[in-house]
Amino acid sequence: MEFWHGFLLITSVHLLAAASPGPDFVLVSQQTLSKGRRTGLICSLGITLGLAVHITYSVLGLATVIAHSQPLLTAIKWLGGAYLIYLGWQGIGAKPASDLAINVPQQRPIQHPTQDVFKDDSTLATLRRGFFCNVFNPKAPVYFVAIFTLVLSPDIPLWQLSIYGVWMMVLQMAWFSTVVMLLSIPAILKRFGRVEHWIDRILGSAMIALGLNLILRSR
Repeated sequence: MEFWHGFLLITSVHLLAAASPGPDFVLVSQQTLSKGRRTGLICSLGITLGLAVHITYSVLGLATVIAHSQPLLTAIKWLGGAYLIYLGWQGIGAKPASDLAINVPQQRPIQHPTQDVFKDDSTLATLRRGFFCNVFNPKAPVYFVAIFTLVLSPDIPLWQLSIYGVWMMVLQMAWFSTVVMLLSIPAILKRFGRVEHWIDRILGSAMIALGLNLILRSR
């Protein structure tokens, strides 16, 4: 397969995959709406780094092994489901913001009023949250099997696969950065200010539903 043909193919397929609703999208939306642009971008970076794990084992040919191993897939589903439930439970515990934080958003502290729920809001914690959300996605091995065996030719050289992998990470980061930028527009943040805790709870419930769905489907 010619390099640019594969490049365009990867671009179109992965953009559609990145834009499809899922745990990553829910998490980035929740983090951005509740804690602002910086946290949303850091979470997006964590998701992108998680994608690097899937790309690496796919390039090494392990994606096929994982996708066809029922015990491995079941273990990943349980881990992923449990982690999503954990994140969702944190969101459900969100409390209303103070009137000062709502009316004066420019003076809004970095620490969200739900700091009793999100006890560790460091950059590393946010990065880790996004990373594990992506790594524990059990659909990823199946997706990358399709990408690296069905969409792309099996005889593609390693250097070309590496470039495609890095490009998929760029696309992933670009997509979620766009989502973060849109959700962090001041007018949008102000509109969501008074119902912010309800958004946290709704998105938290969505993550719990996704987690339970993964666990129940693994049985």
